[in-house]
Amino acid sequence: ELRDLASKHPNLVLVKLDVANPSAIRDAAKVVEGKLNGMGLNLLINNAGIYTPTATLETANAEDMLSTYKTNAVGPMLMAQAFLPLLKKAAQDSKEKGLSCSKAAIINISTILGSIKKTPDSFFKPVISYRCSKAALNMLTMCQALTYKESGILCVALHPGWVKTDMGSQEADLTVDTSVRGLLSVLTILSEKHSGTLLNWEGKAIPW
Repeated sequence: ELRDLASKHPNLVLVKLDVANPSAIRDAAKVVEGKLNGMGLNLLINNAGIYTPTATLETANAEDMLSTYKTNAVGPMLMAQAFLPLLKKAAQDSKEKGLSCSKAAIINISTILGSIKKTPDSFFKPVISYRCSKAALNMLTMCQALTYKESGILCVALHPGWVKTDMGSQEADLTVDTSVRGLLSVLTILSEKHSGTLLNWEGKAIPW
């Protein structure tokens, strides 16, 4: 499917990457740097995530917790570290004032299930390892926002909604198309006032 897209769009470059493997992340950053040919990277979207649907407090184990954290929280942290020089370069080269996705931004795809405040509303699906890892991702986003702001990089967490995917299943509310269109329109309106926030696919703020 991705190869079909790449063959139709010559400006689309596919780079192999496993976010749970630090050396693969560093290798991917080098490949991207080569393709950019001296230019910076405007937008990094951390979208990879794993999910154990059966993880309750009774069944979640150390291996499940650690592997979920590795992909959902540690991966996005290492991705930002590896791509930071390219994001900084884009911010420095940009003529735009303030923060935006067209200047330089890190977007972490998170979830309302990582919101501690909203947990009572959604606890019919405990998914403990997923929730804890995404709460960690939300904290990471806030820390990144506070750290990278001085380099001109916007950092925001986005909740795509409950989407009909392999992870979301067919009981989910939203089609992939609706969610992606929503997220793309949110990306265009993000500015410094959104830095370090968790927003949904319609651009509405979700409490931590």
